Amino acid sequence: MSSPGTAATVGTPLDAEATRRRLTPRQAATVARLADAVVDELAEGGYDGLTVRSVARRAGVAPATAYTYFTSKAQLVAEVFWRRLRALPDTEPPRRGRAAARVAAVYRDIAGLVAGAPWLAAASSPALLADDPDVRVLRDRIGAELHRRLRDALAGDGGEDEDVPPPDERLVTALDLVLTGALVRVGMGHMTYDDLAGELAELAGLVIGDRP
Repeated sequence: MSSPGTAATVGTPLDAEATRRRLTPRQAATVARLADAVVDELAEGGYDGLTVRSVARRAGVAPATAYTYFTSKAQLVAEVFWRRLRALPDTEPPRRGRAAARVAAVYRDIAGLVAGAPWLAAASSPALLADDPDVRVLRDRIGAELHRRLRDALAGDGGEDEDVPPPDERLVTALDLVLTGALVRVGMGHMTYDDLAGELAELAGLVIGDRP
């Protein structure tokens, strides 16, 4: 992702990402074209109008070929969200920032990710809840990546500073739940994407307090 608030290039290498098998460079290029087409389809018709066939048509790929990589539109959307999250650079911690400020910076970058492509963010909620084995793999990867980013923010410099206690996994889980709940509220229309970063920063301070 070129920056937190802008659309990323989704053609990142998939040799370690494919949910169903490892891909050759040619296969990875085909999947990248399909992923690019997903974004355009969502921008025009939303999640309800999305189909694997419509994505294949836009990408110039035969439907049968598309189905060899993606069994459902939910997997397509989940794959694109995962690619964008994985491409998002690790958050630069604020100088002399305490834990709440470091976590708020992570929240800010995640908020920028979803605000930069609200149609993708809206589609990701139903897609990631789909009862699909391939989606579950992607859902687990996304959850693990968000957890890692929050845990790293709490850890500060990785534990070399004696003033920074090791991360409490219960606290990381609480921060995970704050983020998930906020994203659900945005998806329900109870909060705007533009307000998301500020709301999350405030909640980070409430949950973490004055932890170094």
